[in-house]
Amino acid sequence: QVQVVESGGGLVQPGGSLRLSCAASGSIFTIYGMGWYRQAPGKQRELVARIFSNGNTNYVPSVKGRFTISRDNAKNTVYLQANSLKPEDTAVYYCYADLGTNANSRDDYWGQGTQVTVSS
Repeated sequence: QVQVVESGGGLVQPGGSLRLSCAASGSIFTIYGMGWYRQAPGKQRELVARIFSNGNTNYVPSVKGRFTISRDNAKNTVYLQANSLKPEDTAVYYCYADLGTNANSRDDYWGQGTQVTVSS
């Protein structure tokens, strides 16, 4: 089994910062990539940022320059440093891990989500 657990959400004022963490554990053979999606009320889930095993990263344009994704390979953990937060960043943030549990498998595993609320 594989577990993906997020932490670090909460309430922050506009212009503030948060650091989200996500750890994958269990029967992991290799991790191809990890990342974060978010879903605001009444909106579709959108990709926020992702990082691949080679270190390449992607960001949704609305967070470029404000959010930074990083990864600790030894800990199977990904971080999302979110700065200059705006009310429109309010959403449930979901972490995923694109990984294989053996040499012949590959699938996405999801965390339970963590709420980020940006409000004064």
